[in-house]
Amino acid sequence: MIFEEMKLSCWVGLLFFTAGSLMAADESSRAYIGTYSGGKSKGIYISKFDGATGKLSAPELAAEAKNPSFLCLHPDRKFLYSVGETDSFEGKKTGVVSAYRIEESSGKLTLLNQQPSEGTGPCHLALDKSGKCLLVANYGSGSIAALPVEKDGKLGPAETKIQHSGSSINPSRQEGPHAHYIIPDPQNRFALTCDLGLDKVLMYKLDAEKASLVANDPPSVSIKPGEGPRHLAFHPGGKWVYVINEMGSSITALEYDSTRGAMNELQMISTLPADFKEHSSGAEVQMHPSGKFVYGSNRGHNSIAAFAVDEKTGKLRVVGHQSTNGKTPRHFAIDPTGKWLLAENQDSDNIVVFGLDETTGKLKETGQMVEVGKPVCVVFSK
Repeated sequence: MIFEEMKLSCWVGLLFFTAGSLMAADESSRAYIGTYSGGKSKGIYISKFDGATGKLSAPELAAEAKNPSFLCLHPDRKFLYSVGETDSFEGKKTGVVSAYRIEESSGKLTLLNQQPSEGTGPCHLALDKSGKCLLVANYGSGSIAALPVEKDGKLGPAETKIQHSGSSINPSRQEGPHAHYIIPDPQNRFALTCDLGLDKVLMYKLDAEKASLVANDPPSVSIKPGEGPRHLAFHPGGKWVYVINEMGSSITALEYDSTRGAMNELQMISTLPADFKEHSSGAEVQMHPSGKFVYGSNRGHNSIAAFAVDEKTGKLRVVGHQSTNGKTPRHFAIDPTGKWLLAENQDSDNIVVFGLDETTGKLKETGQMVEVGKPVCVVFSK
């Protein structure tokens, strides 16, 4: 009897040890880093990220590329895609989008193929939820495109090309359209595009199977003139959208109607402290996985602004501001566990790791930092 109890105890202990090991392993992921190449950077980098401790390993080159500023991962995690933020590709006036296969053992990248982005200065891209359609925003030309994704991960030529038109009130920044961001909505029925030059978020009906985008009715929602909408984030419930405005250093909270693809403004709130009077511009906005907090980055103030979300109204309340310990946080990323935030400081060539207080939403110093040339984007492999 004692022997049987000892065996049971050993098996239970082994079970808990194995489960604990699996959980620990599950918190580990790869972090891919998009950069502006030249100087200290040669392209796309990879680091190992420990979700238990927040430790980020020294970045290693995953693939050489020219200005692979923004990245996105295929839903099956076998492929990675990047923009090439340029104005020329294969003798044509266009940027480029690239498809890579992720090598399972090392995480390094093998180029599969490239296609024109159908516009100059591509600055953002995203996949639809099925992984069959790649969406790209071209800042320089103020245009967007949709490209089919083949089963082998390669990209087909763009099936949809749309040129925005118009302008807004700032003659130096808004003389014409500047598409800055594009993403499918949570239902995968619509694609939303922030256009800094038009002060609008435009909505398109999305057919991922055909890589088709068609103007919605209503076609857009207007942001306060001169604010310059740059990026957006959906609330996990899908009923609210938060747009960060580059020129106005603000966040516009919008109510989202997923059946019509329509939005109505709820609030506009500054991302800067009230006593800060120097020049700064908004860059990235992210939603915490819990849906309780929204974060926005300030280039100039060099900080991350934290906001609490009112669970009934969707409006934001300032929680505080955290220095990014670097210059020009063009982007930041929240890891899959929701416990860590990685701030990519473009002009100080470093990525700084902060802890996230999941009760208050405040950021906490960890003392952890890695160096990489002109980091612009981080995506996690799971």
